[in-house]
Amino acid sequence: MKPRARLLPLLAGAAILACSAGTSFAATVINVTEDGEGGGAMSLKLDPPTVKAGPATFAVHNDAMTEQHEMVVVRLKSPDLPIPVNATKNRIDESKLKSLGEVSDLKPGASGKLNARLTPGTYLLFCNMKGHYEAGMQARLTVTP
Repeated sequence: MKPRARLLPLLAGAAILACSAGTSFAATVINVTEDGEGGGAMSLKLDPPTVKAGPATFAVHNDAMTEQHEMVVVRLKSPDLPIPVNATKNRIDESKLKSLGEVSDLKPGASGKLNARLTPGTYLLFCNMKGHYEAGMQARLTVTP
């Protein structure tokens, strides 16, 4: 067999291995839908609400008609950790929580993404625009080992 003929099966095998290895490390996609208008109920929904630890992409979409939103992700030290809400500003005091990042300034109909590496535990996702957290723009994500 010619050297080139022996090399082709090896290259094909390496290509298959590289492709399959890439898929095992693909990020989990968490779809986040934000909705609600000023003065009314607001929501932040996750799909799925539970994922395995590892790389994740938060695909965020603002479904509101007129209201701008954002999404902040924080890992809670414990599931029952009290959330530090500053009542005078109608916002969460983010300086008291460790943020993994955010998708900010999403205009109505806009989308954005956030990539993060998640470890097992409970995470809080929320919109921290004035009054939005208290109007219902919050959800908890459970990350399993």
